[in-house]
Amino acid sequence: MAADTPLQPKLIKGALVEMSERFLGPVPNVIIFQFNPAGISRGFEAWSPEEAQQGEGEAASRSAATAQPGDPTETITLSLILDATDALERPDSHPIQVVSGVADRLSALELLMFPQEDSLLGALLSGAVSAFGGSVNLSVAEARRGSVPITLFVWGINRIVPVRVTSFEVEEEEFSPILYPHRAKVSLGLRVLRPAELTDHPSEIARELAKGAYAFTKKQREVWGAANLANTVESIMGMLPS
Repeated sequence: MAADTPLQPKLIKGALVEMSERFLGPVPNVIIFQFNPAGISRGFEAWSPEEAQQGEGEAASRSAATAQPGDPTETITLSLILDATDALERPDSHPIQVVSGVADRLSALELLMFPQEDSLLGALLSGAVSAFGGSVNLSVAEARRGSVPITLFVWGINRIVPVRVTSFEVEEEEFSPILYPHRAKVSLGLRVLRPAELTDHPSEIARELAKGAYAFTKKQREVWGAANLANTVESIMGMLPS
């Protein structure tokens, strides 16, 4: 597309969506990528039949070599750039960034690796009940303490998968006078969670959303894999003598 063309494609930004109850009850915390990473790396860990082999002998070996109990483990690595420069140029519109730089977004990413405790809303209501001498009947569904929240990795409409953050590294630079970073580069390692790994999560809503996202993305993979049949037919025809 020419540079002077007024119609420009709309850029869809990736995001990480934390489905937890650590803040104000069951409200997703959406961390939109300020800049989409230039690239991501993906890999699949093959299932090892030797580890699951139950019997001995040639028959058992053949069975273990051809059977696979579930989907392979998928891993994703990516790097995110956080930058508060534009916000600092418009301080009236971005008061939080003026004070903290990128500390708010950085903290939201870091919390993806931390287990949940009592939600802020639950703590506030508990305090209100105590103030009334326990006479007010208020209750909030609390997330199970110690559980790591389910996170959705959203990369367009073709890849929405539940993940667990397995590694986190950050490089901070250009600090404010009170030493909040204005720039940071975050390297994330993610492991895609399969449906069987989601069955014990305490939040039913988060659990079902995560399973649905996984199934949706897997179905798209199957559809595009089937679409490759057209290329296969074309390749075979090209191999035939004219």
